[in-house]
Amino acid sequence: MTHGMRTGMHTTGLDGHRTWRETASHYALLPLRVFLGVTFIYAGLDKLTDSAFMKSGGTGSIGDTMRAARDSAAIPALVDLALKSPVGFGYAMALGELAVGIGVLLGLFGRLAALGGALISLSLWLTVSWATTPYYYGNDLAYLMAWLPLVLAGTPYLSLDAAWRARRRMTGGYR
Repeated sequence: MTHGMRTGMHTTGLDGHRTWRETASHYALLPLRVFLGVTFIYAGLDKLTDSAFMKSGGTGSIGDTMRAARDSAAIPALVDLALKSPVGFGYAMALGELAVGIGVLLGLFGRLAALGGALISLSLWLTVSWATTPYYYGNDLAYLMAWLPLVLAGTPYLSLDAAWRARRRMTGGYR
């Protein structure tokens, strides 16, 4: 007696026209979006609330961290630029992480937010974690690669971007 699995017969409550596999495929980027959004919001808030971090010198400060990473960075000029105002750079980084995290989590200008996350991860990889060996131990490169699918796909569902697109279609606006 042979038992076969029939595909295409099950539907979800979300969309009666899709199989569960199609629904899973459709929402495949959602866990990545939630993870990256929450992680970047946490990273931004962590920087803003850490009194030691937002200083130009001292243990755990942004200034000391950058000075320690400068000589092993792939592009030391990036670190030199940030060292002109380490506290200002620390605030810019923290606020950038917050903006990226909120944007991706809410799906507000999703591709732009994901591009911002990719650029932050790229800059951290080329500076702070460049000397990590072997390279795959450095988390910034993995974050950069994780952002790329969202740069390409954006936030097409469960997002403010999708709601705006749907509203434009209903009101006869452009696509």
